[in-house]
Amino acid sequence: MTARTAVLERAPAMGLAAVEYGRFAQLVQDLDAADLSRPTDCPDWDVRAMAGHVLGMAEMVTSLPAFIGQNAAAARAGGGIDALTGLQVRRTAGLSTEELVARLVAVGPRAVRGRRRLSAVLGRLPLPEKQVVGSETELWRFGYLFDVILTRDTWMHRMDVSRATGREPELTADHDAVLVADVVAEWAARHGRPYRLRLTGPAGGTWSAGEGGDELELDAVEFCRLLSGRGSGAGLLAQQVPF
Repeated sequence: MTARTAVLERAPAMGLAAVEYGRFAQLVQDLDAADLSRPTDCPDWDVRAMAGHVLGMAEMVTSLPAFIGQNAAAARAGGGIDALTGLQVRRTAGLSTEELVARLVAVGPRAVRGRRRLSAVLGRLPLPEKQVVGSETELWRFGYLFDVILTRDTWMHRMDVSRATGREPELTADHDAVLVADVVAEWAARHGRPYRLRLTGPAGGTWSAGEGGDELELDAVEFCRLLSGRGSGAGLLAQQVPF
């Protein structure tokens, strides 16, 4: 089984990460107490818990000791992504809103530097555990996790929080459209079938491959939500992509 690697080069990938951490922190900073208690598309988390997870995941990658420490604690709690994210939510649950926001603001640059270093050291190595994407089990290289997935995760949770609180997410062609284009490329490679795709909105664009395939048109954020498993996609939209 070949381990999945990042397609984006590291420098632009880290640029996306820096912007995304900043936008997530700004979004949470703009919320009020009622917003923080609203439910999200992740059934076990309200907005406050989701922000705690994003903070915990960012702090995990600030250094190798932090990365090892969180994963060791998660292993003691049963292992796997649910144990890790649960640990992050529990560890940040006691923070005041001001402390939560301050740590989100502070961690972004540190997380980008940490991810760059971790990817340089570990990037070519496969993760020890196989990952499940839809109905498929696959291997990832650490570089795919550090360069791509952790930014997609933060981006998708920014969309989740915006949706939960009734806010229009900040979307721009020079950031969100680049991230979405990478998702489209991976989605197309995963299903391997001809298609024509038009995604609308500031993060959208037009892509195609082959002849005679499905013709799809939908909002760019909704496209990513469907591919992440948030909702039920049919046909080519049932092909999941990890976030």
